[in-house]
Amino acid sequence: MPPQAPASSATLLVAAIAVLAVPLGAQSPAARDSAYVARARADSARRPYTAADVRFMSGMIGHHAQAIYMSRMAPTHDASEAVRTLAARIINAQQDEIAIMQRWLRDREKPVPDPLHTAGMPGMEGMHHELMPGMLTDAQLQQLDSARGPEFDRLFLRFMIQHHSGAISMVKDLFDSYGAGQDETVFKFATDVNVDQSTEVARMQRMLAALLFGAPR
Repeated sequence: MPPQAPASSATLLVAAIAVLAVPLGAQSPAARDSAYVARARADSARRPYTAADVRFMSGMIGHHAQAIYMSRMAPTHDASEAVRTLAARIINAQQDEIAIMQRWLRDREKPVPDPLHTAGMPGMEGMHHELMPGMLTDAQLQQLDSARGPEFDRLFLRFMIQHHSGAISMVKDLFDSYGAGQDETVFKFATDVNVDQSTEVARMQRMLAALLFGAPR
């Protein structure tokens, strides 16, 4: 078999141009199609959210912020050990939940409330037409701040029962709204709030009853 003639300079030049014409890192059509399919599947897995979901997540940030503000009074207001333990548990849980709600809103390019500047904090009532259900007024916050010892325990438990009951009401309102609560994160968070705060309300009612009937601190 006769040896093949070497490729001409013109042929080599054409091949080089063809190689250079393909951008570095460019995806093949098959790779692009695969990426589109993966993105479409991810989008379809995320259930649609509603305006009620956004209102719930936004409002609950301020609601949680007030509970944290109230709970941080316990160490400085001569609260009992039981109330201090409860307050610390509320702070830890609700700080983590605020981060979840902020991330959810941010991922959907919605306004993210600042927990330090929301209605329900001292002097901030004018920021919204009304407080979220169960939230304390400025007068109630001042009353709590003025109390010490057993009186602080009594007011803290009474006001936090009111506060938690409001959060439970917000969850009910969410699920009563057509199409709301279908987003996976919103559904899990709302159901956790309902279960956790219902449990804490029952615990605080027992603590308050013991306090009112003279059980030792």
